[in-house]
Amino acid sequence: MHLVQTMAYVNEKPWHGLGNHLAPNQPLEVWATQAGMDWSIESADVRFVAPGTGNGVGSIHAFPEQKVLYRSDTKAPLSVVSKRYQVVQPSEILEFYRDLTEAGGYELETAGVLKEGRKLWALAKTGQSTSLKGRDRVNGYLLLATACDGTLATTAQFTSVRVVCNNTLAIALGDGTGAVKVGHRSQFDAQAVKRQLGIAISSWDGFMARMKALAECKVTDTAAEAYWKRVFTYQAPTAEEAKLVSERSMKAVQELYAGKGLGSHLASSSGTAWGLLNSVTEYIDHHRRARSGDHRRDTAWFGQGASVKQRAWEESLKLVA
Repeated sequence: MHLVQTMAYVNEKPWHGLGNHLAPNQPLEVWATQAGMDWSIESADVRFVAPGTGNGVGSIHAFPEQKVLYRSDTKAPLSVVSKRYQVVQPSEILEFYRDLTEAGGYELETAGVLKEGRKLWALAKTGQSTSLKGRDRVNGYLLLATACDGTLATTAQFTSVRVVCNNTLAIALGDGTGAVKVGHRSQFDAQAVKRQLGIAISSWDGFMARMKALAECKVTDTAAEAYWKRVFTYQAPTAEEAKLVSERSMKAVQELYAGKGLGSHLASSSGTAWGLLNSVTEYIDHHRRARSGDHRRDTAWFGQGASVKQRAWEESLKLVA
């Protein structure tokens, strides 16, 4: 089953092989149509039918504290939310990038709809890039995503993508947080979010310096095993389940690190802290058990997978501290 409802992309085919391929530098209006984001989120009062007595017809009642959100095109329901809930429209997700793409050198790369419209996202290349030890290229991206089912605040997140294996990693901003998040009780102000993201250049420079330090840091087998154990300390319902998940994860990342991983033979990765980090990001992004590739990407960007990658990043930095 695919979580992705509709999607558009430029350049390489994305993670699940679906979507409408676009030529570069298309206007946002074309993106909206091809990504399936050319509709709006509407709202209506919640009403319910109370059963009548005997064979009597039921009566309709209102529930004024909440409202139902639905798609303007199909009328399909999306969620039931409080009256105070502030909607972020599909058009706002794309519009966020207008000045960035027209004047800031950004390039939209993917955009689309997850879970029938309950989650929306767009991802743009920032133009920032670096090479580690010559051939190991890492590019900077800006992800903007929102949900209308209570699973995600509107989130602007700088992300790195390692070209050789397409691994993704959140880039922490200057204050140590990984993202700018706007809860749905607040009005989404795109320009205010961009002001908060104004340290993008300095955050990329800091990230780049840390990546280079990781690529220079040689690690022993003992240190590698201790690192993975710290990263894969899962909070599972039982100790036995935690042990099983951790053992499965450890075996997979060890194999990726030892030569199975894409880019694991590069000088930047072989026997280094950068290689350790990428064994985890590749596992989370591409190999971890999931109901589908889309579920895997959803958790790798927004869920437990993102948390594991963040922990891997923090633990890797301790190796070069």
